[in-house]
Amino acid sequence: MLHLRLIIPVGKTDDVVRLIENTVGTTHLVVLPGAARTPSGDVVLCDVAREAGDELIGALRRLDLDETGSIAVEQIDLSLSERADKAKEEAPGEGADAVLWEHLADATHEESTLSITYVAFITLATMIAACGVVLDNAVLIVGAMAVGPEFGPLAGICTAAVQRAPRLALRSLIALLVGFAVAMAVTVGFSLFMDALGHFSKAALDGARPNTRFIWAPDVFSFVVAVLAGIAGTLSLTSAKSGALVGVAISVTTVPAAANAAVALSYGDTRQTWGSTEQLLLNLLGIILAGTLTLLAQKWLWSTQRQRKNALKDSAP
Repeated sequence: MLHLRLIIPVGKTDDVVRLIENTVGTTHLVVLPGAARTPSGDVVLCDVAREAGDELIGALRRLDLDETGSIAVEQIDLSLSERADKAKEEAPGEGADAVLWEHLADATHEESTLSITYVAFITLATMIAACGVVLDNAVLIVGAMAVGPEFGPLAGICTAAVQRAPRLALRSLIALLVGFAVAMAVTVGFSLFMDALGHFSKAALDGARPNTRFIWAPDVFSFVVAVLAGIAGTLSLTSAKSGALVGVAISVTTVPAAANAAVALSYGDTRQTWGSTEQLLLNLLGIILAGTLTLLAQKWLWSTQRQRKNALKDSAP
């Protein structure tokens, strides 16, 4: 269930209340006249089944409530109420399959914005991965994948493609390209510094490295794993039952590939530099393609599921 807290300008409250009452899957409606001060107006509270949330939020935005008042949405972790249970049963579709597009757009907007924190995380992740590729240490590679924030902009590009949001796409692309460019440039300097201290060496980079050789030697599995990770990452972002989006792209080698390319570049090893860059591009392409197709599939399946349940409800005696 979702909990909505609405601030409504005087004069629109009746329309909003009527809308909530006519939306299948809503319950626990509370109206507090004149309770809001900034902005001034009435406060309306209600609970809505997740599967009906996107429809209701979209209708509220069409009433310009996001501009003249306020729409706040919270996830309810526990609701002991027969009315809530009935609302979820009446709402079309399954809550776990529902996509809140407004929430998705807001989440990807925040995750895909180029910021000092984003650049710091991706740079640190690339430097950790650089240590991992030189030492052939799989634990460091996994750690770098978990720290890397690159899935945020990738998810932003997927969402922008489905929602036709060019500004989000541009913002995400800038964050992705600038983030990797800065991270790789800093990692080149880091590699030279570590080499000067005697901790990195070209011999270590050119060694057998059985645990990390796959990073600069892409094959068909590179793309396959990227596609699977893109699907998993997108479902993690949209599913009501998923955990936090931390290290969601842990199965792919975006950051480690960028790190290997940077270390190889510092030694002038064009073979590994190109191989790592190819691995990076394959993974980025696979994630974006899979993420976009997953969102499109969710949108189509959800629409079909709702139509089927509504048809069964209308045909019931």
